[in-house]
Amino acid sequence: MDYTQLKQDLISYSKEIGIDKIGFASSDPFTELKDRLIRQQELNYHSGFEEPDIDKRTDPARLFEKPRSIVAIALAYPSKMKDHIQGKKGERRGIFCRASWGVDYHILLREKLKMLEDYLAQRVPEVRTLSMVDTGELSDRAVAERAGIGWSAKNCAIITPEFGSYVYLGEMITNIPFEPDEPLEDQCGSCTKCLDICPTGALVSGGQINAKRCIAFLTQTKEPLPEEFRKKIGNRVYGCDSCQTICPKNKGMDFHLHERMEPEPELAKPLLTPILHMSNRQFKETFGHVSGAWRGKKPIQRNAIIALAHFKEESALGDLIEVLQKDARPDIRGIAAWAIGKIGVEEGYQALRAALETESDEYACEEIKKALEQQ
Repeated sequence: MDYTQLKQDLISYSKEIGIDKIGFASSDPFTELKDRLIRQQELNYHSGFEEPDIDKRTDPARLFEKPRSIVAIALAYPSKMKDHIQGKKGERRGIFCRASWGVDYHILLREKLKMLEDYLAQRVPEVRTLSMVDTGELSDRAVAERAGIGWSAKNCAIITPEFGSYVYLGEMITNIPFEPDEPLEDQCGSCTKCLDICPTGALVSGGQINAKRCIAFLTQTKEPLPEEFRKKIGNRVYGCDSCQTICPKNKGMDFHLHERMEPEPELAKPLLTPILHMSNRQFKETFGHVSGAWRGKKPIQRNAIIALAHFKEESALGDLIEVLQKDARPDIRGIAAWAIGKIGVEEGYQALRAALETESDEYACEEIKKALEQQ
């Protein structure tokens, strides 16, 4: 088998099926990454969403018998909406990060990787492959960096010369000994704009992040949010793009290459108040096809409440009072109390005082008391 020719044929085929960038990496252990991950755990900087076994995250041989190479792919996604939509007083809107625009990228990348697997199976009957996207054990960014897709930037994203950091990543371990590509040189230079703009200081230093302070993590966690982070979240209902939008390498980068990635404005920037009253079924029917729905409705509803407080949206006061009085989840009642306090009108304080008479949950009671202290 001429593996050099096979590599070129696979590259050509990847372009035919709409893969925007493809690279090839060795399947050697990621020793430098392992050291960094151990350090992250020691500092308690990891999010908890990752694969907990660091050996599996850094050694392809722990996942795949006798790996010979890894194929990395990237798909470019839009950074701007073609149809702009804007909230206004009485109709406030939240925002999903760009990585949650359009159809869930996990689905799109898995489809492309399956096509590559099928192509290789036709060419090499004895081929073995294992593909993964985001939720797999390997670090997508580490593989992409080694495969020359882009460099690992100070904001912990992969930046490609062609598409900036607005790319989705996936990879395929294989028993085919593809010649590896050369990694790209780091082009961040002395720039620190991403570190400077990070709303919560989650970017500790270039290439190091305290995930527990990252707004992308905070908008996904189901745990009660400390008050220090609430005003930082603003109207983000899922994710954060600050360290991408500020990046000079992303200037002018906006690619509309995949129809299914195009954002639906009413979903990418949804009205906030209707989210508060969605049932599980309604939430799945509305948002189930986007990646930002993976944690369910609770974090999104909490973030919508925080966003209404951010706007001090008095027209939503009745809805927030209803949540305070009727929602079965004490942490959601608590955040509603906080939001009512932030809006700061007498009708809200009356509702808070009444709720304090009947509330039995300790967390919710504390939030009500703190909200009343603001009057």
